[in-house]
Amino acid sequence: MSDEPAAPKPGWLERISAFLLREPEDREQLIELLRTAYERQLLDSDALSMIEGVLQVSEMQARDIMIPRAQMDMIDVAEAPDTFVPLVIQTNHSRFPVFEGDRDRVIGILLAKDLLRYYAGEEEFNVRQMLRPAVFIPESKRLNVLLKDFRANRNHMAIVVDEYGGVAGLVTIEDVLEQIVGDIEDEYDFDETADDIIADRDGAWRVKATTELARFDETFGTNYVKEDQDTVGGLVLSRLGRLPKRGEQILIDELTFKVLRADSRRLHLLLVEKKAGAK
Repeated sequence: MSDEPAAPKPGWLERISAFLLREPEDREQLIELLRTAYERQLLDSDALSMIEGVLQVSEMQARDIMIPRAQMDMIDVAEAPDTFVPLVIQTNHSRFPVFEGDRDRVIGILLAKDLLRYYAGEEEFNVRQMLRPAVFIPESKRLNVLLKDFRANRNHMAIVVDEYGGVAGLVTIEDVLEQIVGDIEDEYDFDETADDIIADRDGAWRVKATTELARFDETFGTNYVKEDQDTVGGLVLSRLGRLPKRGEQILIDELTFKVLRADSRRLHLLLVEKKAGAK
């Protein structure tokens, strides 16, 4: 019988470390290890979510997140600024693809801030001369490679083209980053834990598109719950018959619904107010 003292049993930290140091055989095992680390409080939820987002981005292509051609806000280079400026103001985008003759012939990108020169009364203002080069990518471009290109070339927007060279859609650097960090908040966002309906200005209300119609009816005295849809966003989509763009609005009975936030897949936030003259 040996007189040597028994080796101490490994503690829980050592056991977890040994578990995590195992070399995963595939991506599924890697994700399982990461989630185990989260359960053991070695990673917080934000870190886990971003790591999973990075892994997901490496498998996704431009076609998976692009804004479809039908929903692209574009400017015709032949139009006078007075004609397209209302579009710039309404959509609040910072960049606009500019085409000549045909929407498949994108000749450059116009930055909204460059229109300040027009408002400053510049006599020689010429849209064509204001354009920045457009970047074209195939639908199959992987998002991790695209993000690297965005950073290296300091671009913020890429035009996605199909196999025939036609415009299929567009992708922005924000679209890619949101796959990693989630929705990037803007001035129209509010806390997900906050109420679905929040008072805005002058009798208007900001309403999440996911608000249930029963909750909406209770607040506004309407009777939309009888509709086939379950949410306010569903109601707006059914009445329009398509996915609206930011800034679009629709009158339903005595209420005006204006889109404050929407992406290529769904509605997020609406501004609701009574029609002028309605009680």
